[in-house]
Amino acid sequence: MFHRTRHQLVTTTAAITAGLLLLTSCGSSDDSTDGSKSSKSGSKSNLVAIITPSPDNPFFKAEGDAAKKKAENLGYKTSVASHDDDPNKQSELIDAAISRKAAAIILDNAGADASIGPVRKATKAGIPVFLIDREINQTGIAKAQIVSNNAQGAQIAAQEFVTAMDGKGQYVELTGKESDTNADVRSKGFADVISQYPDLKQVAKQTANWDQQEAFTKMETILQRHPKIRGIIAGNDTMALGAVAALKSAKRTGVTVVGFDGSPDAITQIKAGTMRATALQPAALGAERAVEQADKFVKTGKTGQPEKQAIDCELITKKNADEYGVFAKR
Repeated sequence: MFHRTRHQLVTTTAAITAGLLLLTSCGSSDDSTDGSKSSKSGSKSNLVAIITPSPDNPFFKAEGDAAKKKAENLGYKTSVASHDDDPNKQSELIDAAISRKAAAIILDNAGADASIGPVRKATKAGIPVFLIDREINQTGIAKAQIVSNNAQGAQIAAQEFVTAMDGKGQYVELTGKESDTNADVRSKGFADVISQYPDLKQVAKQTANWDQQEAFTKMETILQRHPKIRGIIAGNDTMALGAVAALKSAKRTGVTVVGFDGSPDAITQIKAGTMRATALQPAALGAERAVEQADKFVKTGKTGQPEKQAIDCELITKKNADEYGVFAKR
């Protein structure tokens, strides 16, 4: 969803910044709390640390905002910070949360493998970690991994794509970051459906790393090489919007574009007819559930839920676009 070289000097600066982010965002009032908010590890902090990719992507901003609002409604202080998909910065932010003895960490992680160590470190420090949006490649260390049902969402998006393409023609797939499990799951979900239609011919498949500008640049080149393209399916809406811009720049019309996320910008393009559809993954709902389960764990030592939890996606088309707002049904 959504989802865009550092040397020692940069890393040192990031570490200082990470610490300041968590220190300043907690407010000036006393960090102590009553016994009901203390974790079994003896943490006395009333802080919920929320760490996501860049809020420049509206999906990540929506989940960060939702987690913050829910946690504060439950009586917690919050800090919201971005790792910018940099595993080193993520580690620094988690270290800062540990030093603050956070009650819980809500994390949309910076890599399925790279995040295992930092999550384990927080857990060993007695701070429960609740993952949202992206899974890690290990179970048993996070208290929850709450994600959209990416395979199901990709399949419903691909079925709409096939319908719009009338089951034939050349198409392009834009994929997300290779380090992000969601990119692979969505691509496989697309293939599960599209592979059943032999007259649909994939002429290019490239990663645009969840990034709109990169998608625009790559689609410009692809369109020049393959002028008969009739469809573009993208692993998130940000890349789909880059593809829409490339089509407009090339003065190409009649090309089916399908995305994934359910972003407000994508919904606008669907209403305008420049995108066919997107699969909504409910960012706010997943973040809220993570905070609710964190609160329950802090108070009781249990979440009452399995670690792996999936939330089904919903297809948004021109017919129902007015029913949806900011990554949620109105």
